[in-house]
Amino acid sequence: MRGDSDLPLPDGVRIRGEMRPGYETILTPEALALLADLHRRFDAERKRLLKARLDRQARLDAGEEQLDFPAETAAIRAGEWTVPEAPQDLKDRRVEITGPVDRKMIINALNSGAKGFMADFEDASTPSWTNMMDGQINLRDAVRREIDFTDETSGKSYALNDETAVLIVRARGLHLDEAHVEIDGAPMAGAFFDFALYLFHNHGELKRRGTGPYFYLPKLETRHEARLWSLVIRHCEEVLGLERGTVRVTVLIETLPATFELDEIIYALRENLTALNAGRWDYIFSYIKRQRTDGTKVLPDRAAVTMATPFMAEYAKRVIAVCHRRGAHAMGGMSAFIPVKGDEARNAAALDKVKADKTREASIGHDGAWVAHPALVPIAMAAFDKVMDGPNQLSVIPEASDRAQDYLAAPEGEITQAGVSANVDVAIRYIASWLSGRGAAPIHNLMEDAATAEISRAQLWQWRVHGAKTADGQRIDKARLDAAIDAAVAEIGAEAGQEAWQAGRYDEAVALLRDLVFAEDFPEFLTLPAYEKIVAV
Repeated sequence: MRGDSDLPLPDGVRIRGEMRPGYETILTPEALALLADLHRRFDAERKRLLKARLDRQARLDAGEEQLDFPAETAAIRAGEWTVPEAPQDLKDRRVEITGPVDRKMIINALNSGAKGFMADFEDASTPSWTNMMDGQINLRDAVRREIDFTDETSGKSYALNDETAVLIVRARGLHLDEAHVEIDGAPMAGAFFDFALYLFHNHGELKRRGTGPYFYLPKLETRHEARLWSLVIRHCEEVLGLERGTVRVTVLIETLPATFELDEIIYALRENLTALNAGRWDYIFSYIKRQRTDGTKVLPDRAAVTMATPFMAEYAKRVIAVCHRRGAHAMGGMSAFIPVKGDEARNAAALDKVKADKTREASIGHDGAWVAHPALVPIAMAAFDKVMDGPNQLSVIPEASDRAQDYLAAPEGEITQAGVSANVDVAIRYIASWLSGRGAAPIHNLMEDAATAEISRAQLWQWRVHGAKTADGQRIDKARLDAAIDAAVAEIGAEAGQEAWQAGRYDEAVALLRDLVFAEDFPEFLTLPAYEKIVAV
């Protein structure tokens, strides 16, 4: 990691990342002053809340606490209140496409025909300094319609169409630091870095073009974390002279604890919130993580945990019911399937699965959902068009359970050796991709992000710790997992070749996977130790 820049910096601010051409247009003295202000006002509370997560986990592990709906906030859940109406360009969100913040992806996603594009600084982007800074430049140019791209290999040029998707930006989670910017000797929060820089540089231009600063907020677990975001947003609106409620947010419900505080999270952000999103993949990871010491919560193969699985189906219904009661949109999750080139039968099967998934989401009341590839936008759009008469389904309020057990009970299902091997294989491939700077990775005809590797390593850890057995009676212990990792290394190595293996950081990926799977205590996020590896280069 390179040292200080030649920028005129506010007192106490240090840039530890390389200052490439153009970065000075993002890291202006005024923008850095806002970052420093946010850090000094709110970082202590961020760290307190992160510690509160760990303290709660310790109580859950010890059996001193059970996840449930908070008794002290019953009045919020029972109250009759709603959020403000969505801005005009967020009233119809029936299909959104997601992806990282690289230049070509942004153009293709905005041109995809989707209603919205979630430009992702989080799970679909490796948070390297260049990725994060180039992403800010790319989004600034996209907002001003000054973005273009020419592929050096093919010579193909890319530019924006006249009509484009609505731009929504996902900042990093509260747990991730931005190590390349220090305030008073400490790294600042990646979440505040992403949020504030995009808002600072683009709010005026967005307003001029008839839209606004729209964000996704990930990984929240409690109303207290939502309250922190509300304070950050309110402060930024005041500092920038924006009308209260200019910033509009969608909160990803991708943690198990958040399911028990949906009303409370919406209430805390009620001046700025327009929607919740059922982030299914991270939700499975959180289900394992927060119930990790409970041997009755062991999940079957990842492929067997679908949205039809009881605890997942109940979670989706609750997101819809609570959102619609409060006047907020309820967004469905990601279909990870992508087109299969060169195999018509497998491609048709993949497209059928996307159609079925989006039809299910529309039929239970979601107002929209995600896809990972532009070719899937028409399929998802048709599924929602067939069900929805208007721009959304706010009038649909399904019956949602108030029994905590309905959200906590593990489903029946088998663990297979194929499931063990698949988790190992996908985790190694994805972590290697992440370390190499690519946070969205096509693996076995699925578009995977960090949640994939989190589920994979979490299941391997859970199976080992609880002595789970495969369907043929084989105990999943360290020796068996070591053998599975060795087999995957041999297979991936033979496929990639020695040169690509070394260049692709596979050895580091394997070592990190072993650390995660064989750890005595469950590591909170794999991206925390992985981030140390990309900061060091």
